Amino acid sequence: MEAVILILGLLFVAFMALGVYVSVKVIGAAKRGVDRTITQARRTVEETTLRAKSYGQVGVAGELAQLRLSLRTSMRATQEALQAGVAEDASLSESLGLFQRLSVHGRELDDELKRLEREPDRVTVASLLPGLKQRTERITHSAESLRWAARDRARQFADDDLAALNTQIDVEAGALRHWTVEEPSAGAGAGAGADGRGGERARGARAGEEGPEALTTRDPRAQTGYPWQKAVRPETSN
Repeated sequence: MEAVILILGLLFVAFMALGVYVSVKVIGAAKRGVDRTITQARRTVEETTLRAKSYGQVGVAGELAQLRLSLRTSMRATQEALQAGVAEDASLSESLGLFQRLSVHGRELDDELKRLEREPDRVTVASLLPGLKQRTERITHSAESLRWAARDRARQFADDDLAALNTQIDVEAGALRHWTVEEPSAGAGAGAGADGRGGERARGARAGEEGPEALTTRDPRAQTGYPWQKAVRPETSN
């Protein structure tokens, strides 16, 4: 009895532990989903604000917003392209690692541009703009190089696969169209001509087969040409 109670107690503890584990996993997944949703919404709002500033404002504020928008757009497009490609091409993992290192510089530049948007000394900010533009162009150029290289690689793989598939289809189509009619060999005909008795026996056999049919020829009047015609009755001696 004590053993049964012990087993039941262990089962209860195991079920409780399993329930806690599943609950933690579910809560963690839900939290990550909420965090992703919040991050996406915050990014959308911020990029919409930057787009409005870049088009609606002039001077230093508009240029800073344009630099931030260009930087964020290029980095996000490259990240999406590499993450989508690495699932099918493992060699892109190194490119993804390089992009992560590049992202550190991109985030630093974005934070600096964001701080300069709130800087009241517009003259000093204007003097820093040439260097900021150069840094932005270098980072976006590197990101675009990775992105287009990954796209060209995927396109080349697709073209190679399509070329190989076309070759296989052409071979299969040729095999489907390859039909020949076997003709009797010359040796078989010569052998039959050389053996005269064999040919005579064959002709005699065919004549024997055709003979009874010739002797039992039907009355032409009794034959019907079409299914709707009535057969002619044979004449009687009466």
